[in-house]
Amino acid sequence: MALKIIDYGSPEYSQMIRLRNDILRKPLGLSFSQDELDREREEILIGAFEDEKMLGCCMLVKEDNSIVRLRQMAVSNNLQGKGIGRALMNFAENIARDRGFKKLTMHARKTAVGFYEHLGYEVCGEEFQEVTIPHFVMEKKLR
Repeated sequence: MALKIIDYGSPEYSQMIRLRNDILRKPLGLSFSQDELDREREEILIGAFEDEKMLGCCMLVKEDNSIVRLRQMAVSNNLQGKGIGRALMNFAENIARDRGFKKLTMHARKTAVGFYEHLGYEVCGEEFQEVTIPHFVMEKKLR
């Protein structure tokens, strides 16, 4: 499996949109607006690949000079539980550290809280609704 930063507008980015749509949006009856996708131009886009096929993805969004936020973590349904998400998180944390960020935050779906807790993230605050489902703010200090 290869982990890499991908370019906005590239063929890999098109795969990323499809995967995120299939895993994160379609099951909720939602889709991406062009405006949402346009805002991703400046984000750090990350993909996990086997040959040329995307297995999973996520992105990092700069909040300020010390905090970066993880968004849109998705792994193909038939590949969940096989270490792809963990590998993506390790890669994303290393990129964030290398770029000088001190903390990684996220809005984690309630169903994924346990996954992130195993990776050292802590819930910060009360449950809230986002894209029609329960989420928690989670964070981890990057050492």
